[in-house]
Amino acid sequence: MSMRQVFLDTETTGLSAEAGDRIIEIGCIEMLNRRLSGRTLHFYLNPQRPNHEDAVKVHGLTDDFLADKPLFAAVADELMAFLADAEIIIHNAAFDVGFLDAELKRLGRPPLEGHVGAVTDTLVMARELFPGKSNSLDALCKRLEVDNSNRTLHGALLDAGLLAEVYIRMTRGQDSLVIDEAESAAGEIAIEAVDFARFELPVLEADAAEAAAHAALLAELDKASGGKTLWPAAEAAVA
Repeated sequence: MSMRQVFLDTETTGLSAEAGDRIIEIGCIEMLNRRLSGRTLHFYLNPQRPNHEDAVKVHGLTDDFLADKPLFAAVADELMAFLADAEIIIHNAAFDVGFLDAELKRLGRPPLEGHVGAVTDTLVMARELFPGKSNSLDALCKRLEVDNSNRTLHGALLDAGLLAEVYIRMTRGQDSLVIDEAESAAGEIAIEAVDFARFELPVLEADAAEAAAHAALLAELDKASGGKTLWPAAEAAVA
């Protein structure tokens, strides 16, 4: 049975769904069996209320830009079909789920968690892996060497993609989302055993000048250590 995960991020008019702030952007990226499938879902939404000024500084989505975008009600069916039965992976899940639940409640629909397979919060995961450290998405990208150089503003689809890369590195430690074809289903890489008996290794002997230089260097080291080097005794035992 394939494992289906959806990385989700939202942008909002402000910080409080309870106070009436609304979702203005949703980005979703699908992963099947820990590989990006290429399927994404992305909406800009008309929130039917003004943005907070501080929020616009974060996401750059102005009221004028959002004015002609669809309402959440118009995209709800497509969104919920995309999320159905998948493990939904979100950074600071309580925030995004709270906003999604508020939007669903306005439409008389049940909360998100009853519709999806599970919700995983990568902020909780990061705090367990890196206790006492900053675990924002930017901080995790820097710590796990995920390139976020294009992230001058927050964007839901861009952030969902960064989160997918961060999640893979937190849960597996590989260098990218691309899994080598030689990797087995168990997550192990098959390495061919090499029979070194097949190789004939040349032996290069030192000439007289090289041997003398080597002996002089060993004598200097022995003198510098106050006669405490071990190789003179070892050579005498062999002789």
